Amino acid sequence: MLNRIFAYGNRTGWLVLAVLVLLILLPLAAVIVQVLLPGVFFGNWELGDLSLLLDVFKRPLWYQSLKNTLLLGLGTTLFATIIGGALATVRAQWRFPGARLLDLTVWLLIITPSFILAQGWVMFASANGLARQWFGWDWMHSVVFTPGGLIAVMSLSKFPFAYLAVHSALEWKVDRLGEAARLNGGSPWTVWRTIQMPLLLPAYCSGAMLVFMDTVGDFGLPASIAAVFRFPTLPYSIYSALYTSPIRFDMAGVLSFYLVLLISIAMSIQFYVLRKSRFDFLNARATRAEPRSLAARGKWGLTAVNVVLVALAAGIPFGSNLLTSVTQSNSSSGASFTFDHYRKLFENGGQLAGGLAHSLEIAGGAALVGLVVGFFVSYVLTYSRFALRQTVDVISLISLAVPGVVLGIGYIFIWNQAWLEKIGLLLYGKPAILILASVAGAIPVITRVLTGAMAKVPAGLLSAAQMQGAGFGRRLATIMVPLLRGALVSAAMAAFGASVFDLATTSILFPPNFMTLPVVINKAFEDLKFGYAAAATLTGGGVVIGLIMFIEWALRPKKSKRARRGGI
Repeated sequence: MLNRIFAYGNRTGWLVLAVLVLLILLPLAAVIVQVLLPGVFFGNWELGDLSLLLDVFKRPLWYQSLKNTLLLGLGTTLFATIIGGALATVRAQWRFPGARLLDLTVWLLIITPSFILAQGWVMFASANGLARQWFGWDWMHSVVFTPGGLIAVMSLSKFPFAYLAVHSALEWKVDRLGEAARLNGGSPWTVWRTIQMPLLLPAYCSGAMLVFMDTVGDFGLPASIAAVFRFPTLPYSIYSALYTSPIRFDMAGVLSFYLVLLISIAMSIQFYVLRKSRFDFLNARATRAEPRSLAARGKWGLTAVNVVLVALAAGIPFGSNLLTSVTQSNSSSGASFTFDHYRKLFENGGQLAGGLAHSLEIAGGAALVGLVVGFFVSYVLTYSRFALRQTVDVISLISLAVPGVVLGIGYIFIWNQAWLEKIGLLLYGKPAILILASVAGAIPVITRVLTGAMAKVPAGLLSAAQMQGAGFGRRLATIMVPLLRGALVSAAMAAFGASVFDLATTSILFPPNFMTLPVVINKAFEDLKFGYAAAATLTGGGVVIGLIMFIEWALRPKKSKRARRGGI
């Protein structure tokens, strides 16, 4: 029995499970335990006052943070899902100029950190922002910096999640269902409402859940908005609890509990909805959906709507960063062009160079460690017969749902133990803890990329090599790594880029005198140095993108000269 449990494949599974528990599950559990036993991580075993959980409805800041988070989450989920679903339906059904621009904008919004998008909106709509300076729109400030305005900004930033979920579900179609409805007198609207929409319910639920989780756990928008508008949310209040004197671990623990509870409820609702009905409607008559041409009037109408949406969702935040970085506001002559903000980045030992170097170090370490962990997680999920594969899969996705501020709190509790100093593992206050937290955040992305690539590699190749005497390491080095080289590079670069701009965990865990790029940008923004923050964003982002492109070019598999000559 023991031999079967600890067989070689199972040993790999148990090792992977242990690593995931240490990186993800244990910090999350620590946040929950902190509520029940507030001092357990500091040597105090007294049972906590559970009535503290109800204080969220009595203490004004706690209650306002919970209410704002719910309002922002539900409002953004509703409007972002409607926008994303409608755009995905239009994009899948009709062909119009600028459709590729919409696809590019969707991916640009997904990979751009939310605090950069939010800072762009602040630069545009603040009391002395670009909208007032360039267009004389004094009303923009009072429109954007309201709960409704923030929901609109969030919806324009988060709709790509719903768009991708619905657009993927529209890849295949079965026309006979709609045709039968049309033959019975149904209008196009009736067909969509009664047939297509119900069949797309799983996609809409998945998109809505992604929007809700990303919105309620978003730290970037409230952190940026706080410079000009007070709108406390759970993630920002958790962050504030750690930077007050004295540190409010009780407040951080309770608010983290409610944040995790909101996300758990959202996931439970999705599972309940999807288990109530069946949605498997594809059959042998299914065909790949191809966009149809439209009449000139409809085509240019869709193009105009697309241009307006792209301008709002991407043009304002990115354009505002660019304009703010090269303009100087003067009370007498208005705005004038200047490059002083870029010069200040490196003057008098500017913090940008050090912050960027630190972020690149953290991201590089996270990409390498995360690639190793993610590779073995994907291997277990794809090839192993490990009995707890489903558990491994679930844990590997948890950090995608859990906000970075909650994960950061958990890392403080776990890695700030006095007994760890005796064995050299007291990581709190050291750069190593940032690498571990970044690895935890990168594992879902790496795992999804590598699992999809591994599914294409037949297990028979590994079995044949094993029968020829090749050990486990040799099989991986000579078969898996060469075949997955492109996927490994893509996964590593995705983890690298995400780790560089991770504001939530780095704001909570960065050691003293160890500034990182997102912290440098955010602190400049909090000090109302908008020009400096915009210049740092564009300079740092440009360096990171250039580095990623160079590494991808250098490591991507190259065609041999013979293959190029043969036109392969």
